[in-house]
Amino acid sequence: MKYFLIIVFFITISSGEKKQNQTETTELENQSSEVFQLKKGADLIASNDCMACHHIENKIVGPSYKEVAAKYSTVDEAMLAQTIIEGGSGKWGVVPMTAHPTLSEEDATKMVRYILSLK
Repeated sequence: MKYFLIIVFFITISSGEKKQNQTETTELENQSSEVFQLKKGADLIASNDCMACHHIENKIVGPSYKEVAAKYSTVDEAMLAQTIIEGGSGKWGVVPMTAHPTLSEEDATKMVRYILSLK
């Protein structure tokens, strides 16, 4: 009986460790996926004409990405993605933002998520 209890004790401990390891692994996978998605957003910005008017920290023609991140939140993702695709004006002054109609909504959203991550 004594040996049985010892075996049950070790099985319980090892299953708890497995669950903790699985949780840690899942968290790392989620973080890796999030970092990967943010990198894709940054890559999309770099491969389009965005940097001609925007900079991460400094205002050029349009606001810096950090200014955008400070003004908006994740609640505004869809609106910001549509602004990238359709263009717009009036949110940051009189200079209009050029439309990017060839971008998919998915790609524009990745770009927005990267920008918002700069808070």
